[in-house]
Amino acid sequence: MSEKSKLSGCPATGIGSMPGGDAREAAKTVTGSFADGQGMPYLAELPARGPGADMIGRTIGMLVEMYGHVEPSGWRISDRPGRDTRRARSWLGEDLDALEEFTQGYEGLLKVQAVGPWTLAAGLELRGGEAMLGDPGACRDLAGSLAEGLRAHLAEVRRRMPGAEVVLQLDEPSLTAVLLGRVRSASGYRTYRAVDRQVVESALRDVLAVAGEEGTTIVHSCAPEVPFALLRRAGVDGISFDFSLLTEREEETIGEAVEGGTQLFLGVVPSTDAATTAMSDPGGSVMGVRTLWSRLGLNPGTLAESVAITPSCGLAGASPAYARAALAHSARAARSLADNPE
Repeated sequence: MSEKSKLSGCPATGIGSMPGGDAREAAKTVTGSFADGQGMPYLAELPARGPGADMIGRTIGMLVEMYGHVEPSGWRISDRPGRDTRRARSWLGEDLDALEEFTQGYEGLLKVQAVGPWTLAAGLELRGGEAMLGDPGACRDLAGSLAEGLRAHLAEVRRRMPGAEVVLQLDEPSLTAVLLGRVRSASGYRTYRAVDRQVVESALRDVLAVAGEEGTTIVHSCAPEVPFALLRRAGVDGISFDFSLLTEREEETIGEAVEGGTQLFLGVVPSTDAATTAMSDPGGSVMGVRTLWSRLGLNPGTLAESVAITPSCGLAGASPAYARAALAHSARAARSLADNPE
């Protein structure tokens, strides 16, 4: 018999990023799409605004006693908070203001996202231009700074939305590349050495722990070969991934995750403007999920409590109209799965 996930009340949600630069419009969309128990609203990210609103820059703005600035090659460590760090913090405050406005009196799950320690280490440069990933000491310092920053961020969100049960999502699209030694150096001529799995797991566990014993955590990756077993050992409550990238050899691990009570956030809705036919059949969008359940011999009755439906990745590259449609379609597809699990 499978354990019940702390996230089993969440039928659908989005990944994080949204198109455009209007914080109020984004907050209105993500809260309206998942009203009345249809899913989990979240703190939208709007990378179209520029450096500091991008995934890496936003998280750098949360770090404690560690700062960054933008170089032509990307984000680089700084000695003090400059314009780019201040801008990242300002935009985060603007997004929180907007979400607070649209969640007055809200009670239920509410998700916030940040880049995890390993994707951050792969995407943030040391002063010499190489990624922090190549320096184990720098990686430890970065994970510690991120943990402290996230602890403060979660406290701020809980203060602003006191009725919400805040869920922390770490975005780790580079995690598999870090584990397999596929992250390229600044020159592009070599790759950084693979990081030991125990080191990776330990850092993730420490950062996830900031959610607290009663807190709830998710790790998201839209890359192939998600390390499901490692993430479960690190203590995540949910794993979010692009369902289309799942391979047969990963299916047994999926079954073990479900039996162990890990919630699966399945990215089955296209994240960029797709043919309208893809959005006209909610039941068709989750047909592959039902098929997988059958193949694994899992009880169809557990689908609704074990699975949440999402777009395949963030929606920053979509049109505003499509982003709204994709979130609404995710909620409808989740409802279809619950109503007709077989």
